[in-house]
Amino acid sequence: MSFAFYTHPACLAHDPGAGHPECPARLEAVIEALKAAYPDQPWREAPQALRSQLARVHDDALIATVLDTPLDGTRRLDPDTVMSAHSREAALRAAGAGVAAVDTVLRGDLRRAFCAVRPPGHHATADTAMGFCLFNAAAVAAVHALDAHGLQRVAVVDFDVHHGNGTQAILEREPRAMYVSSHQWPLYPGTGAREERGVGNIVNAPLPPLSGGREFRRIWAELLLPALDAFRPQLLLVSAGFDAHRLDPLADLNLEAEDYAWLSAKLVQLARCHAGGRLVSLLEGGYSLAALRESSVAHVGALLAD
Repeated sequence: MSFAFYTHPACLAHDPGAGHPECPARLEAVIEALKAAYPDQPWREAPQALRSQLARVHDDALIATVLDTPLDGTRRLDPDTVMSAHSREAALRAAGAGVAAVDTVLRGDLRRAFCAVRPPGHHATADTAMGFCLFNAAAVAAVHALDAHGLQRVAVVDFDVHHGNGTQAILEREPRAMYVSSHQWPLYPGTGAREERGVGNIVNAPLPPLSGGREFRRIWAELLLPALDAFRPQLLLVSAGFDAHRLDPLADLNLEAEDYAWLSAKLVQLARCHAGGRLVSLLEGGYSLAALRESSVAHVGALLAD
């Protein structure tokens, strides 16, 4: 077996409230589309992340806020980030999916995996839940690969339309990790300038509003993919947000599903060169159901192409 999906029903039960863009229907659309497009691929239940795994990247205070604070109804952590009755388990399963997928890939049982989970994670910093995100699943998975498996070079690739400020902040002083991102600029959360370099392990490629596939492919081909190639990652992790699609209501880029397929194929090629093909992708943003369906199918199609 070379590929599997990871998900859990708890990720559908997380409910930020009526009208919130980060709604259960997002994940329902992704799962339905992927099952229809790839009916023979296995689905695995995401376990809960352990506190010790979360604590590699998150402060105890944030972990306690999400997991231990009494919750009666809903709780708003910032203007955009809301917890409800099932949010704790959803956040644990989302982070646990990344850890489990990394474990399975690094054992050699799988080559690649896609984690169909929510809430997203790449805005969560070490000490702050924000931007719809509670725990930073990609950062948890990256540091787990470094510390639990002893890898020396792990890369996180982020093509969500919003810059992954949390992932960058967690990894920017960790020379064993690289973080590369394309994102719209200006846009929430206001980070991701080219000058933000960490310890030489951060590469940002901001795109102006209304940029399309041509500009997106150019910055990946000329800047981000060469940086990844030079880093020679032993494992690729992907923060797969599909909100740079032209249909997305929360941003102003104009990508098509074919652009995600193109980049995903390039990432698979790079993983083959340096990481034995090992790649784990985690769902991040995307708020048009139609765009989520077609983009996730295009992305996974490239991950399956061997």
